[in-house]
Amino acid sequence: MALLPLNSQLLDAAGRPLTSLQAINRLDEPEKESIYSSLLPHRLRDVLGLAENGFCNSAGERLITIIAPKGLPLVRIEARSKQDGDVVVFFLELSDTQFHQMELSFCIVRDPASPHYAVDVDESGANNWFASHGRNIPEELRAMRAGLFPNQTHHGLQLFAAFFPLLERFTDALGIQMIVGEPLSYDNAIRYEKYGFDYLRGKRLMMEIDREFQPGGRYFLRLDGSSPFRMPGMERTVSGRSWAIHDGIMDEPWDEVHIYRMIGVHAGINTFPGREDEKR
Repeated sequence: MALLPLNSQLLDAAGRPLTSLQAINRLDEPEKESIYSSLLPHRLRDVLGLAENGFCNSAGERLITIIAPKGLPLVRIEARSKQDGDVVVFFLELSDTQFHQMELSFCIVRDPASPHYAVDVDESGANNWFASHGRNIPEELRAMRAGLFPNQTHHGLQLFAAFFPLLERFTDALGIQMIVGEPLSYDNAIRYEKYGFDYLRGKRLMMEIDREFQPGGRYFLRLDGSSPFRMPGMERTVSGRSWAIHDGIMDEPWDEVHIYRMIGVHAGINTFPGREDEKR
């Protein structure tokens, strides 16, 4: 049963309730794609030049790919600026959990007109899987100085604010009351706080990070200029802290932070209340 105002239970063409991604994935392709198209923000359509409710631009190139295999509880949506383009402008991966939750596995937004920063590969050009298998320090420096966060290959399009209400209404229409996720970096966690998420695991760590970046704290004292990612003053911004954490300033790797958002409820969590605003 839907909880949000003016929202209703999602039904298939025959009027049967849909309560999971796995149920949607059993449908025929046109109906399945029509349902999943509701997750595409209108501004993304404008950026790509898509026809209303369609997946092709004016030249007839299909720019949207929806991967939603029958029998599996997941969907992956990719939007490219060109049919054969290398830059994925919008990437979304969702999955059902065994506890009837919606897992927001990935949401990546890139501005295809912005410069590319090869932080996603090591210095030999091999995929580094979010820097877990090597780093590309020269590219990371370029990205940081251009105002990007760790793991960002391009500037974004500031689309998440338009996307998240669509996800919340979609989840609610399935009768699912909780969205869960796992932030891949400190700045991701802070960003999710802004959208009303709370912590299933990691809130104590986030509060410890804020405490230890205060004057006299462990991480504050390690901002000693020993690398470009550990410069004095970086404790004052989300970006500065995130790059320092990415550089290994903590005593343990960033890991095991799990978040959740109840449908229609903003948790009001803020684990970095003293941060300075950053223009991006």
